[in-house]
Amino acid sequence: MLKWLQGNISAVTGIAEPEYGHEYIHTVGDKLKGKQPYHVTSREDFNWQNPDHTNVETVTFYFSDLKTGITGFAQIIHSSVIPMHKAAQFTFRIFDSRNPEDLNIWTSTKLENFRTDGPNFYADDLSIELSEDNKQYHIVSNVCERSTVDLYIVRLTPGAKAGDDPTTYYGDNLEVPWGTMRHVFWPRNSCHGTINVKKVVEVDEVEVLATDMEATNLNDEKNANIKEGDAEEEQEEDEEDEEDDSDSDYDSDSDYEDEIEVVYEERTYTFEAEDPAYSMFVMALQGMKPHHAAKAWNFVYVHTPEHTALLIEYITPKSYANTKVTVGIVTSKDDVMMLSLDNNYEHLNPEIDEVGWPVPHNIRVEFNGVSKDVTDEQIENGTFTEDDKVKAVIEAPLKNMVERVDVMGEIPGFVKNIVSGIAGTKPFIYQYSNDEFSLQVNDGKKSTGLGWAEVTFISQSDVVTEESYNED
Repeated sequence: MLKWLQGNISAVTGIAEPEYGHEYIHTVGDKLKGKQPYHVTSREDFNWQNPDHTNVETVTFYFSDLKTGITGFAQIIHSSVIPMHKAAQFTFRIFDSRNPEDLNIWTSTKLENFRTDGPNFYADDLSIELSEDNKQYHIVSNVCERSTVDLYIVRLTPGAKAGDDPTTYYGDNLEVPWGTMRHVFWPRNSCHGTINVKKVVEVDEVEVLATDMEATNLNDEKNANIKEGDAEEEQEEDEEDEEDDSDSDYDSDSDYEDEIEVVYEERTYTFEAEDPAYSMFVMALQGMKPHHAAKAWNFVYVHTPEHTALLIEYITPKSYANTKVTVGIVTSKDDVMMLSLDNNYEHLNPEIDEVGWPVPHNIRVEFNGVSKDVTDEQIENGTFTEDDKVKAVIEAPLKNMVERVDVMGEIPGFVKNIVSGIAGTKPFIYQYSNDEFSLQVNDGKKSTGLGWAEVTFISQSDVVTEESYNED
């Protein structure tokens, strides 16, 4: 009873948690031991969950044009605080992995009059709709004049989820958990449509501002793939900042609003239906404080003409026994090959940066699973063959940093004091993209594709003491 009370109080207030142990986390991997982990998603799996407790839900549509190196994402962040306060944001990134200095635009815009309807989402000047046949999303956003979007995401493979219920639960009662984490995927899709952007090309004040405007307004990006969000912190930002409109990085800098004249260059990027870009789509739900759910995250995806591979994993704090929760998916051109819960995301050649985190220069990601066609009975009895195993390896240099996101620099002061003083957090998200990601599936030939990787450090311990930075 005491641990249940502690868990519910800390889940709401954000204070540090005691060490509950592994029995207080029920991962998708634990639930699927001895079973086929891959399940096909239905249209209903992408309904907005709208739970009646503090949470952040996101839908993130990544796009990657192998021909040009253009990559990025469009994202909705929908948050609720117990559940009196609801907020929604549209965030957008476009990045030229072959010429980063020329294109790296980020916008984040508060949404008005938003609502959910099954898997669909609507707001003023924005709609995201899933077709009735569950094969295509249509994204239209005119909420920000610096990034207008009209994109179609068309499934090339079935959707994927880990088990019938792809949710990890925190707490000692699965019926009344004090925290959750859920992910469902469309791993390989085509993307066609049009993106119009306005790139800052001239500022008549300090030149560095133009660089900042293109790459460093981080107000909401830490919510991406669910690890970066905290609904209560977002509520405080809304109440304190009262930003009507964060259509551009420049608009949010009110100190210079009347002093700087900004010149924009208008650009259009088109992905043709006959020769589309690739896309990966993930819907995520985080039903607890981010620093309670995980102390670190790893994320990667890569598209090649023949395959797609993606992995998302997180490691819990000591309060939940440093447990790793990992989901990896490998596809062919037109089908899911496997979903694996036995993966390894290795940081290579790490170097302590000025923040104090051991940032890797390279990554190696290993997937170890079985074919989606292997049955529960075969897995339970161990009667599948070597030919039923599916292995894959991603290797990539982490160059072309898209962004280093200082999460603590973007939240209100009193929240920062609570989180840093009690939880020992100093969260930073390191994002990279380039077209030198290699992918090898089974014993096939290594191929190179356009990839995106994120390495996130949140906390090294649960309580700040002399041993805070020693997890041993």
